[in-house]
Amino acid sequence: MMFSEALISWYNLNKRDLPWRSTTNPYIIWISEIILQQTRVEQGLPYFYKFTENYPTVTDFANASEDEILRLWQGLGYYSRGRNMLKTARVVKEIYGGNFPSGYNELVKLTGIGQYTASAISSFAANEARAVVDGNVYRVLARYFGINEPINSTAGKKIFQQVADEVLNHEHPGLHNQAIMEFGATLCKPKNPACGTCPVRTGCYAFLHQATTALPVKLKTVKVKDRYFNYLLFTDGKSIIMNKRGTGDIWANMYDLPLIETTSLLTVDEVLNLSEIKNILPEGAKPAEIFPIQKHVLTHQRLHIRFLLFVYKPIKLEIEWFSIEVENLKKLALPQIIFIFLTKFFNF
Repeated sequence: MMFSEALISWYNLNKRDLPWRSTTNPYIIWISEIILQQTRVEQGLPYFYKFTENYPTVTDFANASEDEILRLWQGLGYYSRGRNMLKTARVVKEIYGGNFPSGYNELVKLTGIGQYTASAISSFAANEARAVVDGNVYRVLARYFGINEPINSTAGKKIFQQVADEVLNHEHPGLHNQAIMEFGATLCKPKNPACGTCPVRTGCYAFLHQATTALPVKLKTVKVKDRYFNYLLFTDGKSIIMNKRGTGDIWANMYDLPLIETTSLLTVDEVLNLSEIKNILPEGAKPAEIFPIQKHVLTHQRLHIRFLLFVYKPIKLEIEWFSIEVENLKKLALPQIIFIFLTKFFNF
């Protein structure tokens, strides 16, 4: 049996029942693909339902505010994806009259839709012969064909796309893409792949050469930067001082607490002696409570976060700071770590 036919046969018997697989609506498929770009299916499903229930059409999505989209996106990370979705929805509303395109050439021009996402949507919605190459596909192809080229190298990306194009089932491209992605996600997994039940193991290079742990190859190029955040919680229990974040950094345009960032991990006394904080606090002010330092890991950054509680208002408010009733915090788009802390602190 040919490689593609074997995967499709396996898929028809073993596929998970996922809501976006029962539609050819490119808008619904787009939502699922963007959510699942950096998210496991189990984590992404509740978000998929929230977005499709709140915004059943792309026009509904386009009419939302950025704060509303980011609030629903809260907890998924990579918040730029949520912002890009809003930009794309507004373009589709204005340029395409609210009809989400299903063709690759139109899709790839939209904000936040790259080659992979355009291929996925066009093949699933319009059965366009476009081979998808995501992390699961890289792994399946690398192991089956014994490709040693790093998947994140320029040469590697070209090679894997060529191989994916060659093995694509042109009669059923959408079904083929679903099958190979599902195969990589549930059987040919990164660790402990189920080789014993694999329908294509007799032709698999990695299985025949005991190389499943060695493939795929990936270059280690990411450097993680440490950052040190000292958050100031000013509250009387009924209201709280919040900060509106700017652009050009993590959590752009979202809301957090007044922040003092330092270049290294300082003691609380050292933080209180900083000139920028002396302009904020009354003389001799001390925190009512000091919370343990938390580590929060992002893709390229490792945040060391400390919360300091003050039971009075600062003597000076920065331009981005504002007071809000605690009961209205849920209306703000908050980074997940801030949301969790405030939820526990105020018990709501």
